[in-house]
Amino acid sequence: MALKRTFIATAMLVATALSIDGAAAEVGPRPASVAAVPTAVPVSAPTTATEEAAADPTCARLKGAEVCVGPDGSDRPGITVEDTADDKLHPAVEYYLNGYLGTKYVIHNLARNGEVRGNREIGKTVTFRASLYRGGHRVKYGRWKTVQNVAKYPVKRDTRTTPATAQAKSKVCTSTKAAASTCFSERKTVVYACDTKADEYQARAEYFVGGDPTARFEIHQLAGLNTCGKAEHGELSISMYRASVFDHGRRKATRLYRYN
Repeated sequence: MALKRTFIATAMLVATALSIDGAAAEVGPRPASVAAVPTAVPVSAPTTATEEAAADPTCARLKGAEVCVGPDGSDRPGITVEDTADDKLHPAVEYYLNGYLGTKYVIHNLARNGEVRGNREIGKTVTFRASLYRGGHRVKYGRWKTVQNVAKYPVKRDTRTTPATAQAKSKVCTSTKAAASTCFSERKTVVYACDTKADEYQARAEYFVGGDPTARFEIHQLAGLNTCGKAEHGELSISMYRASVFDHGRRKATRLYRYN
């Protein structure tokens, strides 16, 4: 009986460490291509099965899209989205960080079949799913998955930034009809999307990094008045940006894109 209990406890711990299906709140140019990072293993120190498993990314798939979250040593570090079909749709990855549902992030891969786009800056916990878009309209999405503890230096959870604080920390800000603002600084690039009006609409930041027109980043701020969502992009600079207001998937107001 004691042996049986030990086996059950071990199985529960292993199940907890693996990806789980999660549930999250519902709600269109390319960062530097995410390069594979080879893992050099000395002959005298062969890699164990546990180490190999830890280096593998966790992925979710749809027909036409594959999205993955992986550690630095994997072939898909950070969070990535790959276009896996030659069609008129483009794939995107939607995700939440650190268990906080007040801010949703989306990366649209606007490149072509076989191309991968993504962001290395992720949190300790990542809840993500694959989706497919036709233009600005989402036409299909998969199930949510959650992974934990894959980033060596995870982005910290920050839910207390106000629009005034974001503006004080930033080099550039733009706003739309007193309802949304987008601000960013470029020393270890940080982007804020802030909701500045008490209404039912969502504030969004839409932007491109590193001068790449094939990946659009979005921050959807869902927590309401005087709250800001934050995304980090390391050494990549913002190249084009705007602030927008949405009613779920319908655009209510926006600025024209501005160049940085």
